[in-house]
Amino acid sequence: MSLLPRTAEEFSSAEYWEKFFKKRGEKAFEWYGDYNKLCGVLHKYIKVTDKVLVVGCGNSELSEQLYDVGYKHLMNIDISETVVTHMSQRNAERRPGLLFHQVDATQTPYEDVSYQAALDKGTLDAMASQEEGVLAGKMLTEVSRVLCVGGRYICVTLAQESVIRLAVEHFVQLGWAVRLHCLQEERGAEEEDSFALPIFVLVCTKFRQPMPMPILEMCIGDDGAPVRHTQVNELLSSVREYQAYSVLRKRLRTSTDPGSNLSLTLCHVKTGLPRYTLTVQDCPPGAKVPRSNQFAIFIVPQGSETAWLYSSVEGRKQLAASANFRRLVIVLMHRNQEYTDMQAVQSELSPVVMDLAPPGMPTNQQVPFLSVGGDLGWREDVSRGVSRLSGEYCVENVRGEDGELYRRLVFLSNVALVQSESRLVSSNTASSQRKNKKKVKTASAAVTSPPPLSVDSGFLCCAHHEVMVAGLTVLGVGMPQNKDVPVSVLLVGLGGGGLPQFLRDFVPNVSIEVVELDPVVLEVAKEWFGFRPDDHLTVTVGDGLERICALEEEGGHFFDVIMFDVDSKDSSLGMSCPPAAFVETPILQKVFDLLTAREKVKVEQSKVSKDVSFSFKNVQKIQKSDSQGNRWTPPTSFHP
Repeated sequence: MSLLPRTAEEFSSAEYWEKFFKKRGEKAFEWYGDYNKLCGVLHKYIKVTDKVLVVGCGNSELSEQLYDVGYKHLMNIDISETVVTHMSQRNAERRPGLLFHQVDATQTPYEDVSYQAALDKGTLDAMASQEEGVLAGKMLTEVSRVLCVGGRYICVTLAQESVIRLAVEHFVQLGWAVRLHCLQEERGAEEEDSFALPIFVLVCTKFRQPMPMPILEMCIGDDGAPVRHTQVNELLSSVREYQAYSVLRKRLRTSTDPGSNLSLTLCHVKTGLPRYTLTVQDCPPGAKVPRSNQFAIFIVPQGSETAWLYSSVEGRKQLAASANFRRLVIVLMHRNQEYTDMQAVQSELSPVVMDLAPPGMPTNQQVPFLSVGGDLGWREDVSRGVSRLSGEYCVENVRGEDGELYRRLVFLSNVALVQSESRLVSSNTASSQRKNKKKVKTASAAVTSPPPLSVDSGFLCCAHHEVMVAGLTVLGVGMPQNKDVPVSVLLVGLGGGGLPQFLRDFVPNVSIEVVELDPVVLEVAKEWFGFRPDDHLTVTVGDGLERICALEEEGGHFFDVIMFDVDSKDSSLGMSCPPAAFVETPILQKVFDLLTAREKVKVEQSKVSKDVSFSFKNVQKIQKSDSQGNRWTPPTSFHP
């Protein structure tokens, strides 16, 4: 598998795994696997000629099976006299060279550097829970003593956090190389077992000289390519991800839940960067789904991942209902990743997505890959940078599902949200005054600086921008009798500059002051979104609330229109925009004092405080709608 799973947050807490392992109780030894499951990794690290110390052999058949395939130098030790007697009698005739001794693994009688390998199947897990890991530490010290240079400690473990950390840190301090193999359950095993956790095989190799830097590696399966980690915590985090993935896979293979909305991220095996996000959507009970429609994969075109249909819970439910499959897996592709074509994506995902199939699906079931338009869509990075206030950002060009090209500003701290969007047109269409510009022949032409495509300043990407512009009619803006009457606007929040530039280009006699908190956003708007400040379109860099207070205190400043176009970072308030402070009574009173007699304040909002009604005598609500009736739908694009 070339992708690493990164599962949901519910599996990330220590409390979750503590409860899980307690619930597992005494069933542990059913889970460590037999020779058939372990032979691939054991043969890789243990030679037939090696002297092997089997630590805590118990009544496992593993030593017997290894002996039968040629391993004749096995020394099995266990602290239990009963176990040693039983195993010795069981093998006396068939395997006379297979030795069993009653020995305490923390105090063995063997000479230093006398073994090439030490094999541990579940003993570390059992001892680590006793006396706060003291016994396990003594056992690991004894193993370190008896192994020769180049010797390997091979431990089959369920990798509970405290257990695996104790062992890894012990051998890292000794300067040994540490490698973990994750042995996933075969498909179908989940339906037979009460639980399905992956088995890990820890392999620690002794060097003549301690390594100056830790060697920490993770492999998938017995022959997977090792992925290098630089810190112990990184390695243990990878362990938790695979454990969580196994639990998630078990849940999906044994039950359906239309309301669960489970998702996981698949990362590139070499870079560790997110490559795909998969969200599972089951059909509701009672849905009439054809028997053949068991399972399908929907590939969201690049550039469309923020659309409501794919980014919201309700949208994905609607998509699944339209597709009409028992289970639909919705796949999002990530930025800064290369995807060749649809066939390549299908080939990459096919080994993984079958782990997410619904319960009872026939093994020979055909699983279709669905999409819109038959291709992967198109997205191109134009610019990247870092804002001190907002973090990393990306300016990208995308092709929408309508075939049009758009430019977007996205902050990587919240990739599901498009901060600003503008439509792109050929330079000749955008401005007939620009000469000698080459036309764009294809939608996928590369965008360079200066770009052959220009921002369409007559396009408003957001419905709330259209409504805010439409609200100007309340002031009589655009009426013949008011054609020479100046209009002053205070706009808090610049974004890509689409709204203020639209007002400047298409509202007669307008003067606009924009307040923007982030100076980087201003530079991005000017460089990539066609924002052109001038004497009638100015920008003040600073806090919007502070600017309102300063203007009100100075006096002499009056605006016909005050607009808030800023988002709230606190989703717990139930109001996505503006921040709650903008609609509290003290600020609204200052806003009121800054308005002229043609008073109007516009707020981008999902839920407005009642304080607005208390502060203004005349409050009107304008709503954009595609339906017929009294609601006015403004046009989406204007050109002079």
